[in-house]
Amino acid sequence: MNEAKGSLRSIEQKYKLFQQQQFTFIAALEHCRENAHDKIRPISSIEQVQSYMEHHCSNATDRRALHMFLDLCAELSRLCLRFEALHAGTPVTNSLLDKCKTLVSQSNDLSSLRAKYPHDVVNHLSCDEARNHYGGVVSLIPLVLDLMKEWIAHSEKLPRKVQQHAAVGWHAKVPSAARSLAQSPKGTSPPFLSSTRETAGP
Repeated sequence: MNEAKGSLRSIEQKYKLFQQQQFTFIAALEHCRENAHDKIRPISSIEQVQSYMEHHCSNATDRRALHMFLDLCAELSRLCLRFEALHAGTPVTNSLLDKCKTLVSQSNDLSSLRAKYPHDVVNHLSCDEARNHYGGVVSLIPLVLDLMKEWIAHSEKLPRKVQQHAAVGWHAKVPSAARSLAQSPKGTSPPFLSSTRETAGP
């Protein structure tokens, strides 16, 4: 559990750095939407951001901002698998984890997500139009982090023997493709980001 908490804290620190780049991230999405002639629909999924970076991103600054977002999403996805392996779960923790896994799914529609107080990411968007287009994508990571912290809080109340359940045999529980994602060495990309790293440039 301590290792999982440490991983979550590490992601939170990276997210704080990403927050400082929110205006750059939004500008990058705006440029990609213009290049893709896709100015009407809101940003609705992680895979849409991935596609923009791979096919419609025209400069290194934009690419870095989009890659930072995708990297955080990939780390959250890996952490979901690690949480799942820590214990068998209760109805409450399983529900929280299911929500996390749904949110970080590549194709999940996140356009209607809105992070509310104490988060201010939506309020930092400049106008109603920007909030409609980007409110979901900027809300995704803080909402997942909140759910993960709630999962840890509930899990720490469980008996220690329950917390340790399946710690040894988790490889048998995680499908091979997911296990590959969970074991991606630190500093390397999971499969859905590998092609982007090759084309990202400096």
